[in-house]
Amino acid sequence: MPEGHSVHRIARQFARNFVGHRVSVSSPQGRFAAGAKTLDGTTMTRATAVGKQMFLEFDNGLWLRVHLGLYGAWDFAGEITTDATIRSAGGRMGQTNQRGTELPDEGTGLETDADYLDDHDGEDSIHSIGAPRKARLRMSESEREDDSDFDFPPPPVGAVRVRLLTDTACADLRGPTACEAVSAFEVQQVIDRLGPDPLNDDSAAAEDRVVARIRKSNQPIAQLLMDQSVVSGIGNVYRAELLFRARLDPYTPGKQVPEDAARALWRDWVHLLDVGVRTGQMMTMDGLTGEDYRKAMAKRDDRHWVYHRTGLPCRVCGTHIVMKELANRKLYWCPNCQQ
Repeated sequence: MPEGHSVHRIARQFARNFVGHRVSVSSPQGRFAAGAKTLDGTTMTRATAVGKQMFLEFDNGLWLRVHLGLYGAWDFAGEITTDATIRSAGGRMGQTNQRGTELPDEGTGLETDADYLDDHDGEDSIHSIGAPRKARLRMSESEREDDSDFDFPPPPVGAVRVRLLTDTACADLRGPTACEAVSAFEVQQVIDRLGPDPLNDDSAAAEDRVVARIRKSNQPIAQLLMDQSVVSGIGNVYRAELLFRARLDPYTPGKQVPEDAARALWRDWVHLLDVGVRTGQMMTMDGLTGEDYRKAMAKRDDRHWVYHRTGLPCRVCGTHIVMKELANRKLYWCPNCQQ
C-alpha cells in the first residue's frame, strides 16, 4: 500500500503538470462516469495530500478525492516531469537533489543535475530535474518510468477508473479504494477524521495531539501508528522502522509508552516523511554515505532495519528478526533490541 510520502509525491505531480489547466475528465471503465461528468471541462486549481488521502480541487467548487488503498496506482504520460520533489500549491518544501542539498526554487532560471539512481526492484527514485519532457510514469507505492515510445494521449489500458487529460498531460487511475467527486464540506469532513500529517502541520499542537491519542489508548503502539485517526500517512514499512529506531516493543500499550518516547516517534516521523518525499524512497537508515548510500537507494534490502527481514540477523545485535500478524498486517521487529 502506498504510504504518506508516495501520496504527497503524486499530489506534487498534479501540482506541477495539471494545476492551472483545463481538464477533460472521463471514466473509461465506466464506474466513475457520473462523477467524471461533474468535473469534465473544469480547471484544476489545487492538488494536496493528507496522509494517504489525495484531494484535487476544480474551479466549479468540486474536489476529486482519491485513496489508492492496496492496489491503486496513477499512470502519468505526456510532456511531464518525472521529478515529483517540487513545490506543491501552498507547500513549503523546495527541491533537493540526491545529495540532499537544496536546489534553486522554480523560476530562478538556475538548473542543477540530480544523480541517476535506479532501484534494482523497480522502485525508481528521482529521474530528472528541469523542463517537462515526453515520458510515462507509474506512481503508487513505488515509481516506475516507461522509456518506450508512445503516441499522446495513449489509449486507456485495463480498468481505468478515471482519466484526467490536458493538452500536454494525461493521468489514469486504476484500482483505488476510493474515487469520488465531493464538495469542499465533504473534503473537510474527511480531513477532520484524520490525525496530523507532518507535511501539512508539524506544529507543537499537532505533536501534542498525537502524543495524547497514543497515551490514552490500551491498543498496542504498533496498531496505533497504523491508525490514520491518530497520525496520518504511516503504513506497514514506516511502522516497523519507526518502532525499531525507537527501540520500542511493538506490543507495548499506548498508555505505557513514555511521553518522551511518544514525542520522539512523532518527530522521527516528521524526519522520515521529509526524507521519503525528497528521495522517493522509504529510506529509514540515517548516516549512510558514499557506496552505502547508493546501495540503499538502489535496493530495498539495504535501506531498512527490520522490514521484510524475517529470519535475518538484526543489523545491531544479530538476533533474528521476527514477523507476526497484527490486525491482519505483517509486523517485523527485533525481539532483543525492542524489549
